[in-house]
Amino acid sequence: MFVKICGITNEDDALLAVAMGADAVGFVFAPSTRQIAPQVAYDITRRLPAEILTVGVFRNELPARVVEIAHKSGVKAVQLHGRETPAQCKEIAKQIRWIIKAFGADDENLPRADQYGTDLILLDAPNPGSGKVFDWSLAGDAPDSVRLILAGGLTPDNVGAAVQEVQPWGVDVSSGVESSPGRKDALAVKRFIENARAQASEPYLGDEDTPYDWDFE
Repeated sequence: MFVKICGITNEDDALLAVAMGADAVGFVFAPSTRQIAPQVAYDITRRLPAEILTVGVFRNELPARVVEIAHKSGVKAVQLHGRETPAQCKEIAKQIRWIIKAFGADDENLPRADQYGTDLILLDAPNPGSGKVFDWSLAGDAPDSVRLILAGGLTPDNVGAAVQEVQPWGVDVSSGVESSPGRKDALAVKRFIENARAQASEPYLGDEDTPYDWDFE
């Protein structure tokens, strides 16, 4: 079970997420109460272990700008959380190895998620970033060929049920493990990761039972 802790705004929370066992941390570059400057993100990403996937979150940004900010911030992957087209995703993928394309649960393009040039997709609530739970059965509309990361209103208390029902490749959380906007709660992060993995059909082992080397693949 791949676990991403998103909405990181400071180094302490990034290191906390890593210490608790997260596989990835996310930095929001789109307008948000958790928005972070690329240089601040860089000061954090350069101090994280190589096996941690660092992700920059964008929404309706020009491909050239996405690439520019990603390189400046040092993130290894980008998450596209807007109305980006397959062509735009593929353009970004020419320079960024890992692309996560996000879809709202009501997005008519979800059944065609395999046309975006990436096999990593994130399924969020119809109103992304709202922190509200949606009908998890809608995950069934995603193509079987993609790796699904479930998000949207997940908390330490409901993530186990979500994983049990959907059996996603991974889960993503931001507000559900916060003590206040932009600040993570250590106990909540720990419980979220433990509860998610407790219900996974099989453990996320990365590359041959070792920490996943995102630079290698």
